[in-house]
Amino acid sequence: MSKISGNMTICEIIEAYPETSEVFISNGFDKFFKNDSIKKTGKYLKLESAIKTKGYDISTYIKMLEEKIDEENNIVDITLRQETSKVSDIKISGLLPCPVRIPLLESIDSFLSKFERKMSLKVDYKLEAASIGADWLEKNITKVSKIEEFPDIFISAGFDVFFDQESICKFKEKNVFIDITEEDINVDFKSSNIKDPKQHYSIISVVPAVFMVNLEELGEQPIPNKWEDILKPEFDQKVALPVGDFDLFNGILLNIYKEFGEEGVKRLSRSLLKSMHPAQMVKKSLSRDKSKPTVTIIPYFFTKMMKDVSKINIVWPEDGAIVCPIFMLVKRDKQNILKDIAAFIGGCDVGEILSHRGLFPSLNKNVENNLPSNAVFKWLGWDYIYNNDIGKIIKITNDIFKKNSNGIAI
Repeated sequence: MSKISGNMTICEIIEAYPETSEVFISNGFDKFFKNDSIKKTGKYLKLESAIKTKGYDISTYIKMLEEKIDEENNIVDITLRQETSKVSDIKISGLLPCPVRIPLLESIDSFLSKFERKMSLKVDYKLEAASIGADWLEKNITKVSKIEEFPDIFISAGFDVFFDQESICKFKEKNVFIDITEEDINVDFKSSNIKDPKQHYSIISVVPAVFMVNLEELGEQPIPNKWEDILKPEFDQKVALPVGDFDLFNGILLNIYKEFGEEGVKRLSRSLLKSMHPAQMVKKSLSRDKSKPTVTIIPYFFTKMMKDVSKINIVWPEDGAIVCPIFMLVKRDKQNILKDIAAFIGGCDVGEILSHRGLFPSLNKNVENNLPSNAVFKWLGWDYIYNNDIGKIIKITNDIFKKNSNGIAI
């Protein structure tokens, strides 16, 4: 049964479900929570009317509120069930995308409970939110010196930790990981050559980057349809970039550097107007602030609310949405006992949660990703990855970007 209806006032919702205030604040209604205006306006303003004033899709917004309520109800139970002990047969750890972490944890926890009973094995797992990112990776992954201390299955997004010679790469070079996901992948990825030909890394899903174009700010200029377009001088200091999402940002830098070289990274840095987290970028693009970006580069997930915003055009780049991969690493020497878990994580159930609830397209062949008809992906490429020091290139491109970003703090 639905918890929220469009006929409820903002105050009624907040009083019944205080946790929803986080959704309102992050998605267009932060002013209600300043100077107690929520107590005045919120008493009479119905949710449906409020959402219409922003041009958001009503059903999507209500779903976001209800997902937050469900998350709050489930988060204590599901996170307490995660364990880390010294005595176990299998250890799983990693970072999960924040928008779908709780449903993923529920699904994985349910599977592992059955797996333990069936196989008489003890599984410890700790899957944190991707928002804690660099600090968690530094403490739990990058400093691991012995493969015995590395998790049997590791899940996370991004490029740097996976291809840094001082981190996971030092284990990969010893051939300790194996891709045991299905050879046949989703039709949406058939032309991308995204499967690792050396079978070290499994990719279960991706985070695509698309353009959100503010038509009012664009004026008479042509809509940018390719990555090269946003590097043109007419977009200098008119683009918001997801610098706060370091995984996706590094993916963008790597692809721009590969295709356009050092000059391309310089041009991208000159286009920078704002350096924010994607959630802030969406809010900024819809505000009345005079310094709104003309183009906002965001993860595809953040387009969920934008269905009815007339002044906003979501552009899937013609030359492909740059993708940040969500990797899974599986230890080769334990593949026999890990194969069922790996098959589940790379399977349809997890894939549908990632794709349908998070707009993170799945590589599983049985998942319907529901992408735009023109959706193609710009994948960095395994030849490029294996023939270059990716960790070094990430440092180089970040330095170039910072030096040429018009004095904007990165």
